[in-house]
Amino acid sequence: MKTQHIACAVLVASAIGAHAKDATYIGSVEAVPGETALDLAQGTVFVDLNRNSRFDSNETGLPGVMVSNGREVVTTDESGKYQLPAYGDMNLFITKPAGYTTPVSEEMVPQFYYIHKAEGSPDLRFGGIPPTGPLPQQINFPLIADDVGSSFSCLVFGDAQTYTNTEIGYVRETAGRLLADHENPNTECLIFAGDVMGDDLSLYPRFKRVIAVGGIPQYFVGGNHDLDFDADSDQHSFDTFRREWGPEYYSFDIGNVHFVGLDNVRYPCNGIDPHPFCSADKKHTYNGVISQRQLDWLEKDLGYVPEDKLIVLTAHIPFVTFTDNTAAKHQTDNLHELYHIVEGRRVLGLAGHTHTTEQILPGENFEGWAEHTGTGPAQFHQIITGGLSGSWWAGDLNDQGVPRSTQRLGSPRGYYQIDFDGNAYTDTYKTFHADDNTQFHAGFNTPRFRNWAQKLLDHASEHSGKWDDEPAVTINDLGDMNMLTLDDLAGGSWVAVNVWNGSKESQVTVEIDGMSINGVRTQAGGGEAKLKGVEFADPVALAVQSTIGRVAFRSAEGGDDTAGFTTWSGVSWAGTRPGPFQSWMLTDNSSHLWRADLPASLPIGAHVMTVSTTDRYGRSFEEVMTFEVVKSLPNPAWQKEFWRE
Repeated sequence: MKTQHIACAVLVASAIGAHAKDATYIGSVEAVPGETALDLAQGTVFVDLNRNSRFDSNETGLPGVMVSNGREVVTTDESGKYQLPAYGDMNLFITKPAGYTTPVSEEMVPQFYYIHKAEGSPDLRFGGIPPTGPLPQQINFPLIADDVGSSFSCLVFGDAQTYTNTEIGYVRETAGRLLADHENPNTECLIFAGDVMGDDLSLYPRFKRVIAVGGIPQYFVGGNHDLDFDADSDQHSFDTFRREWGPEYYSFDIGNVHFVGLDNVRYPCNGIDPHPFCSADKKHTYNGVISQRQLDWLEKDLGYVPEDKLIVLTAHIPFVTFTDNTAAKHQTDNLHELYHIVEGRRVLGLAGHTHTTEQILPGENFEGWAEHTGTGPAQFHQIITGGLSGSWWAGDLNDQGVPRSTQRLGSPRGYYQIDFDGNAYTDTYKTFHADDNTQFHAGFNTPRFRNWAQKLLDHASEHSGKWDDEPAVTINDLGDMNMLTLDDLAGGSWVAVNVWNGSKESQVTVEIDGMSINGVRTQAGGGEAKLKGVEFADPVALAVQSTIGRVAFRSAEGGDDTAGFTTWSGVSWAGTRPGPFQSWMLTDNSSHLWRADLPASLPIGAHVMTVSTTDRYGRSFEEVMTFEVVKSLPNPAWQKEFWRE
């Protein structure tokens, strides 16, 4: 077995970039079988001197390490030993202490857990967990020293939501390519905020191989598309996820940060949670809620964590969200209970699910939060991390052959880098195909745009998901977006700046020919309702989303098989006419959009505009653009009158 581990380590080391973290400690938790039935889980957390994943006679235990069965939490004694009550279906895991690292699987999944399910899963489509049989006599957790220090980085990915092998290929060409060429040796972890899969859990192994090229330990939480949908109770609904990735909830330490993965997806919620969509007579569905068992565990877990540590909570469904602010299903029902447990702590929350980027700072509030989560203003900083898939891998292909898939609040597909320094941090949103200094886009909201956008939104509302009717407008009808007429200025025009990682503390300034105009965030976050419509739309994002050519692609060779494309669970996006995204996916609102009103007195001619934004950390980013003011729009096409005989 030791020889096999070494061979695997060499293969992984040769596959990853030279700048990656040491990925050679490949191994597993040691389960020592025995013939005596046990009602206690017991073993040793030890320093694995020879890196063979076995507790050898010359190796010593590590005291003070947290160990849990998902209910109780204990720490190892001076010899590194622990004992915990055993249950027939449980996750036994350690909280990886700072200064140490666990072995990883060949696919870079940290091995800090033992899954015990004595009778195995019920008959599930994707297999679930095979019967583990009696509890082993000893379950020993190996660690090696890893002096990371207090300054390090983690990369955070929202919903990859890969429904097909085609979409796994898109992950390879974005996240896979990024990780293969990643040159930051301080990157200690990858965090995936759920919906790794799009219902087809058989794709997990290929996804693992694609992400493992980075040679960086990966931590996952489950999303509502990572479920065993044929499970008849929440107890079994993440069994295949547990088999592939580990516990549904857990914790680990790096530096002065305590990371917690949470499961806030209850499936099925039917007959359990008091929502109409969870009624017993409805089709099985999920709800955003943290189980009482998990809350009890978290309180015990945090009881061992020093008060000065930063707590990073990762869940799939947002704790609260602007995107789905009036929907109970897409927020965390019992957030008030979580707030109580972490009260007084320094906390950062990470979530996915909405396929949007959102910065929610303490004190911010929107309509619907109190009704659906039992809370008012946010009590800790939360980042909704966007979708690796963007808008579900929909849209036309970019230069890399991957769908542009602009997200609902206007951000491009991307991921977060969080740089930790002690218990402080800096978060940065990055896209896959733009410079790191590119943090926003800007466009003009004019009467001409609003007239066009209203026709687009009306058409999308009436024909959503269909591409056989002639669209009311396409991007061709919008014309030159950076040309404004005198009538446009007289009728009210402004620069709409979408700051993808913008927060209520961000500042936006537009400078035109030496004149400075301050931007105003279109959503104040003071408890108001969501503002939607053409006045609150993002012109740049809406233009991209307005006309998908790929839905009308068809060939004699492929016929129906390759017409258009599919997303979600094999849903066809195909027709005879290019048209817009489905209506609910269009950016007619955003929590990170700023408006800078243009003066009606701008003179005719070409102008230089500098758009700049300063974020909550004091970092500034800018872009220089040119635009024209004209008396009336010129003929945009070939001026054939000059060529008449």
